[in-house]
Amino acid sequence: MSPVRMIILAVALLAGVACVGLLAHSMSAAKSHPAVVVAAAPTVVEKPMAQVLVAAHDLAVGDRLEAADFRWQPFPQEAVLANYISNGVIAPTPKDKAGQVLSTGVKAAGAVQQMMTGPTADGPAARLVGAIVREPIMAGEPVMERKIVRADAAGVMAVTLDPGMRAMAVPLSAESAAGGFILPGDHVDIVQSRPVDPSVTGGQRRFTTSTVLENVRVLAVDQNTKPTKAAAAVVGATATVEVTPVQSEYLAAAKAAGDLTLTLRSYADAKGPSRAGPGANASNPGPTVVRVFRNGVPTEVKVAR
Repeated sequence: MSPVRMIILAVALLAGVACVGLLAHSMSAAKSHPAVVVAAAPTVVEKPMAQVLVAAHDLAVGDRLEAADFRWQPFPQEAVLANYISNGVIAPTPKDKAGQVLSTGVKAAGAVQQMMTGPTADGPAARLVGAIVREPIMAGEPVMERKIVRADAAGVMAVTLDPGMRAMAVPLSAESAAGGFILPGDHVDIVQSRPVDPSVTGGQRRFTTSTVLENVRVLAVDQNTKPTKAAAAVVGATATVEVTPVQSEYLAAAKAAGDLTLTLRSYADAKGPSRAGPGANASNPGPTVVRVFRNGVPTEVKVAR
C-alpha cells in the first residue's frame, strides 16, 4: 500500500473516533440534564352559589321550629330546585389571572360565609319560626314548604296533636278559665258542677262537683295556638284540649250534664299523661245490668242510665 493511502486511512480513522466521542459526550449530557416541562396553570372557573335553608339537626313530626333549628348552606345555583327556600345568589369571589383572590373579595367572601352559617335566621327564614314539622326532616336536608305547617295555616291543629289523641272544645269564661291566665300549652284539670236531684235533697237546691279529667293539655284558646308575647292573660270563649277517645266521651257527657271549669296546674305537676278523674264515671256512667225473669229463666239486659 502506498504511503498516501495509509495517510488517508489514518485521517479517516481519527475523524471517526472524534465523531464517536462527540456523540457519546452529547448523550451523557442529555441524561444528566433532563428537559423541564412547564405545565400551564389550570384555569379555575367558579360557579355562582346560592344560599339554601337546611335543617341544623334532625326534626321530627310535630316539632315547632325555632331559629336554631335551621341554617343557611351554600349550594351551586344550578342545583337549587324551585321548592327550596333560598336567600339569593352569591357572586363568585373576584380573582386575578393567576387564580389569586383579590383583596377586594376577601372581606366580601368572609361576610357571605358568616351570613350562610350563622346561628340566626333572617330574611325568608324568619317567617318559618313557630311553624310545625309535618314530615320528618334530616340534618342538612333542605327545608321545603310541603314538609312544614305554619302556625296560621289550615291543618296546624292536626299536626299539633300527639298520635292517638283528639282535640275537643270546652266553653270558657273569665270565671271558668282561671281569670284568663290559662294559655296554650298549659295543663289543666277539668271540674264539673251539676245540680243534685231535688228528690234526694228533700226539695233543696244543691250542687255537686267532681274532677272529670286531670292533667289535660290546652292546645288553643279560641283560634290562638300559642301565647302572644304582649298578653300575659287571654280571656277566650273556647279552649281546645287534647284528650283520648275515651276521655272525649267523658268530657261530652260532662258538658251535657253540668258546667265545666278549668283549673290551672303548676308546671311541676304537668308531667305525665292525662287521666280520667273521679267524676268521669259519674258524668258518663256505664250501662246498668238488669236481670229479667221470663218463664223462670233469668236474662241479663243492659239498660243505659
